[in-house]
Amino acid sequence: MCDHTPDCPGADTNDCCTAHVVSDHLSDQGWCRLCNGIVLFDDGHYLTPDGHDAVIALSA
Repeated sequence: MCDHTPDCPGADTNDCCTAHVVSDHLSDQGWCRLCNGIVLFDDGHYLTPDGHDAVIALSA
């Protein structure tokens, strides 16, 4: 899906939430879609393209 150089991380990698935003609705609806298919929510949760949910691990 990504045409950025270098390629954005895939949806199955640890850094998947660092991909480029392609649809930004954070301010009005609380979510955005990344170029790797991840749907990222403003509370730190995200959905993968296959429907699994996860939480961004924040470093201390």
